[in-house]
Amino acid sequence: MARRLGYLFFDTGAMYRALTWLALRRGLDPEDEEAMGRLAAETVMEVSPPPPGSGDPQGRERCRVRVDGEDATPHLTAPEVEASVSLVSRVPAVRRELVRMQRRLAQRGPTVMAGRDIGTAVLPDADLKVYLDASREERARRRRQQLALRGRVPSFESVLADLEKRDAIDSSRSVSPLRPAADAVIISTDGLSLEEVVERVLSLVEARA
Repeated sequence: MARRLGYLFFDTGAMYRALTWLALRRGLDPEDEEAMGRLAAETVMEVSPPPPGSGDPQGRERCRVRVDGEDATPHLTAPEVEASVSLVSRVPAVRRELVRMQRRLAQRGPTVMAGRDIGTAVLPDADLKVYLDASREERARRRRQQLALRGRVPSFESVLADLEKRDAIDSSRSVSPLRPAADAVIISTDGLSLEEVVERVLSLVEARA
């Protein structure tokens, strides 16, 4: 989407993953909310859009994230980060700090921003809000395919269980729970290709031009 529109792109999930990686690297407990909030407040985080051609075979791109001068980007999808990122991202103090950073990023220019709370908390006045949905089974299938490209082939059942656990945590957190904004356009992506999803969203952009 960002490439087609000539916009910047930021994946806010990369920021939560980077902070999670830093916490684990420093031996902090992801369930220690006070420690996680303090880490978020003290960490210097630099985020830049993904370089051209940096996407995986499925077209998914990750922003480049540096925390306290270290490049966390190669570690964003590590299994230990996957297992703990929802615990870190549910901490209110963490979300406050990162939302503040994300709003600053959006001020750099026209932006496509991806995340689980963009339309409801980060950019509630965004020109267009799109909530991409899919069945849990479809998401688990796609996720397993992504992991296979990285040399990891977990069982479908374990991937589905991990997704359900993360959804439960993200949907029940006290700050910015996972839900579509009231004025978001919901697109069910089951059975759609990446290009078909992009075309549907582009049509929404053009309708508002």
